[in-house]
Amino acid sequence: MKVGIPRTLSYYTYYPMWKTFFEKLGVEVIISDPTSKQILDDGMREAVADACVPIKLYHGHVINLINKVDYIFIPRMVSVGREDTFCPKFLGLPDMITCSLENLPNLITTRIDLKKGKLELLKVFYSVGSIFTKNILQIIKAARASMISLKEYNKGFLEGGIPPLNLKRDDIKGDITLAVLGYPYMLYDPYLSLDLIKKLLSFGVSVVTPEMLSKSQKARQAPKLKKTLFWHYSNNVMRTVHHFFENGGIDGIIHVTAFSCGPDFIVDKLIELESRERNIPFLTITFDEHTGEEGLRTRLEAFVDMLRLRRTAI
Repeated sequence: MKVGIPRTLSYYTYYPMWKTFFEKLGVEVIISDPTSKQILDDGMREAVADACVPIKLYHGHVINLINKVDYIFIPRMVSVGREDTFCPKFLGLPDMITCSLENLPNLITTRIDLKKGKLELLKVFYSVGSIFTKNILQIIKAARASMISLKEYNKGFLEGGIPPLNLKRDDIKGDITLAVLGYPYMLYDPYLSLDLIKKLLSFGVSVVTPEMLSKSQKARQAPKLKKTLFWHYSNNVMRTVHHFFENGGIDGIIHVTAFSCGPDFIVDKLIELESRERNIPFLTITFDEHTGEEGLRTRLEAFVDMLRLRRTAI
């Protein structure tokens, strides 16, 4: 039995957990190929025209899996906490895929809504696991192992690395430090982001991303936000930037956004205004299917050069 997981969206947050869970149940996990022009073109052809690039890309990754697996895992991501939800397009992914694509294998569309507490996660594991086995003990053991895998994955970030890009702490050193903010599926997909993080590292810049802060560090910033947003990833970004506003340690901020993403538009404006109040250099990089490599490199180089000149002038 084979289960496919699209290599985008929540993949960059929860992939190690679900991979371990399925494998402990004796299921082979197939990941869609790394993002490419073909995958993006396939998604653009099938998704609705006004969808953001990540959603179009998700369609392409599902297409990449169709003839490879018996099931595709497309959970309905509602909430992983009491305070916020995922954006409406996350909630509607199973419906969009079902309506847009043909010849799909079986879909696993379990609803993940943890607003009522962690007990709900056990129900999710049982709902998914019972598709493959009725052995409750095996499902519980698989769930425990999956949580350990997720903890180890997140530990890699907390130790100063970026696991999705195979970067360790020693790989991320530079004379200036940038907070590179955005959603995981934008920051860590090398094709979608045009390798933005590795470009910065090649300029001798040290980077910090939201996942490199602990939950407690970000939670301490929640009461200090002027406005709590509705969306999970958006609040994650806002709490991260407020950590740096309060504690320093950065020379500038780059906010990576997706064209036509509503939550991104709001978050970007909030960060821009608050960065200006604190005299912190700020740059927005917006990606869509037409963003060019050389244009990105030019903007990043100019921003980094400005930060170095600014440092010598102070």
